[in-house]
Amino acid sequence: MDANAERTRPDRRRRRRIAWIAGGLLAALVVFLGVLAVIPPLITNPMVDGHVAFDRVWTAGDHAMASERVTLTTSDGIDLVADLVPVEAPKAVVVFLSGTHRPSVTAFFGHAAMLRAQGYASLLVEMRAHGESGGTRIALGFEEPRDVQAAVAFLRAHPDYREAPIVAYGLSLGGATAINAAGLTPDIAAVVSLSAFSSWADVFVDNMGVPEPVATLQRAFVRLYTGLKYGFDLRHVVPTTQIARLGDRPALLMHSRGDTQVPFASFERLVAAAPPQVETWVRDGDLHLMVEDDGFLRPLEDAAYAARVLGFLEAHFGR
Repeated sequence: MDANAERTRPDRRRRRRIAWIAGGLLAALVVFLGVLAVIPPLITNPMVDGHVAFDRVWTAGDHAMASERVTLTTSDGIDLVADLVPVEAPKAVVVFLSGTHRPSVTAFFGHAAMLRAQGYASLLVEMRAHGESGGTRIALGFEEPRDVQAAVAFLRAHPDYREAPIVAYGLSLGGATAINAAGLTPDIAAVVSLSAFSSWADVFVDNMGVPEPVATLQRAFVRLYTGLKYGFDLRHVVPTTQIARLGDRPALLMHSRGDTQVPFASFERLVAAAPPQVETWVRDGDLHLMVEDDGFLRPLEDAAYAARVLGFLEAHFGR
Protein backbone atom coordinates (compact mmCIF):
# COMPACT_ATOMS: atom_id res chain seq x y z
CA MET A 1 0.00 0.00 0.00
CA ASP A 2 1.49 3.33 -1.02
CA ALA A 3 1.91 6.38 1.21
CA ASN A 4 -0.93 8.30 -0.49
CA ALA A 5 -3.46 5.59 0.38
CA GLU A 6 -2.29 5.61 4.01
CA ARG A 7 -2.86 9.39 4.23
CA THR A 8 -6.28 9.26 2.47
CA ARG A 9 -7.88 6.81 4.89
CA PRO A 10 -7.71 9.08 8.03
CA ASP A 11 -8.78 12.04 5.90
CA ARG A 12 -11.92 10.17 4.86
CA ARG A 13 -12.68 9.24 8.46
CA ARG A 14 -12.23 12.88 9.51
CA ARG A 15 -14.53 14.10 6.77
CA ARG A 16 -17.18 11.52 7.72
CA ARG A 17 -16.91 12.56 11.36
CA ILE A 18 -17.33 16.22 10.46
CA ALA A 19 -20.28 15.36 8.22
CA TRP A 20 -21.93 13.41 11.05
CA ILE A 21 -21.41 16.28 13.50
CA ALA A 22 -22.72 18.86 11.02
CA GLY A 23 -25.71 16.66 10.25
CA GLY A 24 -26.43 16.22 13.94
CA LEU A 25 -26.22 19.94 14.57
CA LEU A 26 -28.50 20.66 11.62
CA ALA A 27 -31.01 18.08 12.83
CA ALA A 28 -30.91 19.59 16.33
CA LEU A 29 -31.47 23.07 14.87
CA VAL A 30 -34.42 21.84 12.82
CA VAL A 31 -35.95 20.19 15.90
CA PHE A 32 -35.33 23.34 17.98
CA LEU A 33 -36.98 25.58 15.39
CA GLY A 34 -39.82 23.10 15.03
CA VAL A 35 -40.46 23.27 18.78
CA LEU A 36 -40.49 27.09 18.66
CA ALA A 37 -42.96 26.96 15.76
CA VAL A 38 -45.29 24.58 17.59
CA ILE A 39 -45.32 26.41 20.93
CA PRO A 40 -47.47 29.46 19.89
CA PRO A 41 -50.49 27.51 18.58
CA LEU A 42 -50.13 24.88 21.29
CA ILE A 43 -50.38 27.48 24.05
CA THR A 44 -52.53 30.15 22.42
CA ASN A 45 -55.24 28.20 20.60
CA PRO A 46 -56.85 26.89 23.81
CA MET A 47 -56.89 30.48 25.11
CA VAL A 48 -58.53 32.08 22.09
CA ASP A 49 -60.61 29.45 20.30
CA GLY A 50 -64.16 29.38 21.59
CA HIS A 51 -66.52 31.67 23.48
CA VAL A 52 -66.00 32.99 27.02
CA ALA A 53 -69.01 32.38 29.29
CA PHE A 54 -68.90 34.43 32.49
CA ASP A 55 -69.97 32.89 35.76
CA ARG A 56 -70.67 36.33 37.16
CA VAL A 57 -71.96 39.58 35.66
CA TRP A 58 -73.08 42.84 37.22
CA THR A 59 -75.83 45.35 36.51
CA ALA A 60 -76.30 49.09 36.70
CA GLY A 61 -78.81 48.41 39.45
CA ASP A 62 -75.94 47.23 41.65
CA HIS A 63 -74.95 50.90 41.78
CA ALA A 64 -78.47 52.37 42.01
CA MET A 65 -78.59 53.63 38.46
CA ALA A 66 -80.18 52.66 35.16
CA SER A 67 -78.67 51.51 31.88
CA GLU A 68 -79.93 50.73 28.40
CA ARG A 69 -78.99 47.47 26.68
CA VAL A 70 -78.02 48.07 23.05
CA THR A 71 -76.76 45.93 20.19
CA LEU A 72 -73.78 46.92 18.06
CA THR A 73 -72.89 45.28 14.76
CA THR A 74 -69.25 45.21 13.67
CA SER A 75 -67.95 45.71 10.15
CA ASP A 76 -67.33 41.95 9.94
CA GLY A 77 -70.91 41.13 10.93
CA ILE A 78 -70.65 40.25 14.64
CA ASP A 79 -73.41 41.40 17.00
CA LEU A 80 -72.16 42.73 20.32
CA VAL A 81 -74.10 43.56 23.46
CA ALA A 82 -73.37 46.80 25.25
CA ASP A 83 -74.83 48.77 28.14
CA LEU A 84 -75.29 52.52 27.84
CA VAL A 85 -75.25 54.55 31.05
CA PRO A 86 -76.77 57.85 29.92
CA VAL A 87 -75.89 61.36 30.98
CA GLU A 88 -77.52 64.47 29.61
CA ALA A 89 -75.07 66.64 27.64
CA PRO A 90 -72.05 64.61 28.81
CA LYS A 91 -68.52 65.98 28.93
CA ALA A 92 -67.48 62.78 27.11
CA VAL A 93 -68.61 59.20 26.57
CA VAL A 94 -66.28 56.52 27.94
CA VAL A 95 -66.27 53.19 26.07
CA PHE A 96 -65.23 50.42 28.46
CA LEU A 97 -63.51 47.21 27.32
CA SER A 98 -62.43 44.27 29.46
CA GLY A 99 -59.78 41.55 29.40
CA THR A 100 -59.11 38.28 27.64
CA HIS A 101 -61.07 35.98 29.95
CA ARG A 102 -62.23 38.00 32.94
CA PRO A 103 -63.97 39.96 34.19
CA SER A 104 -67.09 40.71 32.20
CA VAL A 105 -67.14 44.32 31.07
CA THR A 106 -70.12 44.71 33.41
CA ALA A 107 -67.56 44.86 36.23
CA PHE A 108 -66.99 48.43 34.99
CA PHE A 109 -70.44 49.55 36.18
CA GLY A 110 -68.74 50.88 39.32
CA HIS A 111 -66.52 53.02 37.10
CA ALA A 112 -69.57 54.13 35.14
CA ALA A 113 -71.27 55.22 38.37
CA MET A 114 -68.16 57.16 39.41
CA LEU A 115 -68.00 58.90 36.04
CA ARG A 116 -71.74 59.56 35.84
CA ALA A 117 -71.50 61.60 39.02
CA GLN A 118 -68.90 63.77 37.27
CA GLY A 119 -70.89 64.26 34.06
CA TYR A 120 -69.56 61.43 31.85
CA ALA A 121 -71.72 58.88 30.02
CA SER A 122 -70.49 55.32 29.60
CA LEU A 123 -70.86 52.53 27.05
CA LEU A 124 -69.79 49.13 28.35
CA VAL A 125 -69.01 46.92 25.35
CA GLU A 126 -68.72 43.14 25.72
CA MET A 127 -66.18 42.39 23.03
CA ARG A 128 -66.47 39.57 20.48
CA ALA A 129 -66.52 36.02 21.82
CA HIS A 130 -67.40 37.20 25.34
CA GLY A 131 -70.60 36.84 27.31
CA GLU A 132 -73.75 37.54 25.30
CA SER A 133 -71.83 38.98 22.35
CA GLY A 134 -71.36 36.98 19.18
CA GLY A 135 -68.12 35.62 17.83
CA THR A 136 -66.30 32.34 18.21
CA ARG A 137 -62.72 33.40 18.88
CA ILE A 138 -60.72 36.01 20.74
CA ALA A 139 -58.50 37.92 18.32
CA LEU A 140 -55.80 39.25 20.70
CA GLY A 141 -56.39 42.86 19.70
CA PHE A 142 -56.10 42.34 15.95
CA GLU A 143 -59.85 42.26 15.16
CA GLU A 144 -61.30 43.82 18.34
CA PRO A 145 -60.77 47.42 17.13
CA ARG A 146 -63.78 46.72 14.90
CA ASP A 147 -65.78 46.29 18.11
CA VAL A 148 -64.73 49.76 19.26
CA GLN A 149 -65.43 51.21 15.82
CA ALA A 150 -68.96 49.77 16.06
CA ALA A 151 -69.35 51.59 19.37
CA VAL A 152 -68.10 54.82 17.80
CA ALA A 153 -70.55 54.43 14.91
CA PHE A 154 -73.41 53.85 17.38
CA LEU A 155 -72.53 56.96 19.39
CA ARG A 156 -72.12 59.12 16.31
CA ALA A 157 -75.58 58.07 15.14
CA HIS A 158 -77.16 58.75 18.56
CA PRO A 159 -78.76 62.20 18.81
CA ASP A 160 -77.56 62.68 22.39
CA TYR A 161 -73.92 61.72 21.82
CA ARG A 162 -73.01 62.51 18.23
CA GLU A 163 -70.98 65.55 19.29
CA ALA A 164 -69.52 64.15 22.51
CA PRO A 165 -65.80 63.26 22.72
CA ILE A 166 -65.22 59.50 22.93
CA VAL A 167 -62.70 57.97 25.33
CA ALA A 168 -61.61 54.34 24.87
CA TYR A 169 -60.91 52.82 28.32
CA GLY A 170 -59.71 49.24 28.54
CA LEU A 171 -58.18 46.61 30.81
CA SER A 172 -55.47 44.20 29.61
CA LEU A 173 -56.67 42.95 26.19
CA GLY A 174 -59.18 45.81 26.41
CA GLY A 175 -56.35 48.27 27.01
CA ALA A 176 -54.43 46.96 24.01
CA THR A 177 -57.63 47.16 21.96
CA ALA A 178 -58.29 50.74 23.11
CA ILE A 179 -54.81 51.75 21.92
CA ASN A 180 -55.17 49.91 18.61
CA ALA A 181 -58.64 51.34 18.01
CA ALA A 182 -57.45 54.89 18.69
CA GLY A 183 -54.59 54.49 16.25
CA LEU A 184 -57.03 53.31 13.59
CA THR A 185 -59.93 55.64 14.47
CA PRO A 186 -59.33 59.41 14.55
CA ASP A 187 -62.78 59.96 16.10
CA ILE A 188 -61.53 58.52 19.41
CA ALA A 189 -60.50 61.55 21.45
CA ALA A 190 -58.47 59.87 24.20
CA VAL A 191 -57.33 56.55 25.65
CA VAL A 192 -57.10 55.16 29.17
CA SER A 193 -55.42 51.77 29.41
CA LEU A 194 -54.89 49.50 32.39
CA SER A 195 -52.18 46.82 32.10
CA ALA A 196 -52.14 46.77 28.29
CA PHE A 197 -49.66 44.55 26.46
CA SER A 198 -47.29 46.06 23.90
CA SER A 199 -48.01 43.23 21.45
CA TRP A 200 -49.19 39.66 21.76
CA ALA A 201 -45.74 38.45 20.68
CA ASP A 202 -44.17 40.51 23.48
CA VAL A 203 -46.42 39.32 26.29
CA PHE A 204 -46.18 35.72 25.05
CA VAL A 205 -42.38 35.78 25.14
CA ASP A 206 -42.12 37.85 28.33
CA ASN A 207 -44.10 35.20 30.17
CA MET A 208 -41.78 32.45 28.88
CA GLY A 209 -38.77 34.05 30.56
CA VAL A 210 -36.28 32.76 27.98
CA PRO A 211 -32.87 34.28 27.05
CA GLU A 212 -33.01 37.11 24.54
CA PRO A 213 -31.65 35.15 21.52
CA VAL A 214 -34.38 32.55 22.01
CA ALA A 215 -36.94 35.30 22.69
CA THR A 216 -36.11 36.96 19.36
CA LEU A 217 -36.69 33.70 17.49
CA GLN A 218 -39.86 32.93 19.44
CA ARG A 219 -41.33 36.38 18.71
CA ALA A 220 -40.88 35.69 15.01
CA PHE A 221 -42.80 32.44 15.30
CA VAL A 222 -45.57 34.10 17.38
CA ARG A 223 -45.94 36.73 14.65
CA LEU A 224 -46.06 34.00 12.03
CA TYR A 225 -48.77 32.21 14.03
CA THR A 226 -50.93 35.35 14.51
CA GLY A 227 -50.45 36.28 10.85
CA LEU A 228 -51.67 32.89 9.71
CA LYS A 229 -54.58 32.94 12.20
CA TYR A 230 -55.83 36.51 11.86
CA GLY A 231 -54.36 37.66 8.56
CA PHE A 232 -51.03 39.23 7.69
CA ASP A 233 -52.91 42.35 6.59
CA LEU A 234 -53.49 43.04 10.31
CA ARG A 235 -49.84 42.65 11.33
CA HIS A 236 -49.61 46.41 11.96
CA VAL A 237 -52.51 46.32 14.46
CA VAL A 238 -50.31 46.13 17.55
CA PRO A 239 -50.21 48.68 20.38
CA THR A 240 -46.57 49.73 19.93
CA THR A 241 -47.36 50.67 16.33
CA GLN A 242 -50.78 52.23 16.92
CA ILE A 243 -49.87 54.29 19.98
CA ALA A 244 -47.46 56.23 17.79
CA ARG A 245 -50.46 57.26 15.67
CA LEU A 246 -52.20 59.11 18.50
CA GLY A 247 -50.82 62.39 17.26
CA ASP A 248 -51.57 65.02 19.88
CA ARG A 249 -54.50 63.16 21.46
CA PRO A 250 -54.22 62.50 25.22
CA ALA A 251 -53.73 59.06 26.74
CA LEU A 252 -53.17 57.66 30.21
CA LEU A 253 -51.21 54.40 30.50
CA MET A 254 -51.38 52.61 33.86
CA HIS A 255 -49.45 49.52 34.97
CA SER A 256 -48.13 47.82 38.11
CA ARG A 257 -44.46 46.90 38.38
CA GLY A 258 -45.12 43.34 39.56
CA ASP A 259 -47.86 42.41 37.10
CA THR A 260 -47.60 38.65 36.57
CA GLN A 261 -50.08 38.56 33.68
CA VAL A 262 -48.74 41.37 31.51
CA PRO A 263 -45.16 42.00 32.68
CA PHE A 264 -43.98 45.57 33.20
CA ALA A 265 -41.78 45.33 30.10
CA SER A 266 -44.90 45.83 27.97
CA PHE A 267 -45.57 49.15 29.67
CA GLU A 268 -41.97 50.24 29.09
CA ARG A 269 -42.21 49.44 25.38
CA LEU A 270 -45.48 51.36 25.05
CA VAL A 271 -44.05 54.41 26.79
CA ALA A 272 -41.00 54.30 24.52
CA ALA A 273 -43.24 54.25 21.43
CA ALA A 274 -45.77 56.81 22.66
CA PRO A 275 -45.95 60.51 21.75
CA PRO A 276 -44.52 62.79 24.46
CA GLN A 277 -47.87 64.02 25.79
CA VAL A 278 -48.98 60.52 26.86
CA GLU A 279 -49.34 60.35 30.65
CA THR A 280 -48.40 57.41 32.86
CA TRP A 281 -49.22 56.10 36.31
CA VAL A 282 -47.30 53.23 37.92
CA ARG A 283 -48.07 51.28 41.09
CA ASP A 284 -45.96 48.79 42.99
CA GLY A 285 -47.09 45.20 43.47
CA ASP A 286 -48.99 42.74 41.29
CA LEU A 287 -52.12 44.76 40.49
CA HIS A 288 -53.30 43.71 37.05
CA LEU A 289 -56.59 45.53 37.71
CA MET A 290 -54.61 48.51 39.08
CA VAL A 291 -56.61 48.14 42.31
CA GLU A 292 -57.24 45.18 44.59
CA ASP A 293 -59.65 42.74 42.93
CA ASP A 294 -62.65 43.58 45.13
CA GLY A 295 -61.95 47.29 44.85
CA PHE A 296 -62.27 47.19 41.07
CA LEU A 297 -66.05 47.05 41.49
CA ARG A 298 -65.96 50.16 43.70
CA PRO A 299 -63.19 52.38 42.33
CA LEU A 300 -64.04 55.33 44.55
CA GLU A 301 -62.79 53.29 47.50
CA ASP A 302 -59.28 53.52 46.04
CA ALA A 303 -58.81 57.26 46.37
CA ALA A 304 -55.48 57.39 44.52
CA TYR A 305 -56.80 55.44 41.54
CA ALA A 306 -60.05 57.43 41.35
CA ALA A 307 -58.21 60.73 41.60
CA ARG A 308 -55.80 59.76 38.81
CA VAL A 309 -58.60 58.72 36.43
CA LEU A 310 -60.91 61.63 37.19
CA GLY A 311 -58.03 64.10 37.13
CA PHE A 312 -57.02 62.94 33.67
CA LEU A 313 -60.56 63.19 32.31
CA GLU A 314 -61.24 66.57 33.90
CA ALA A 315 -57.95 67.98 32.60
CA HIS A 316 -58.93 67.17 29.03
CA PHE A 317 -62.75 67.17 28.99
CA GLY A 318 -63.88 69.08 32.10
CA ARG A 319 -65.83 72.26 31.69
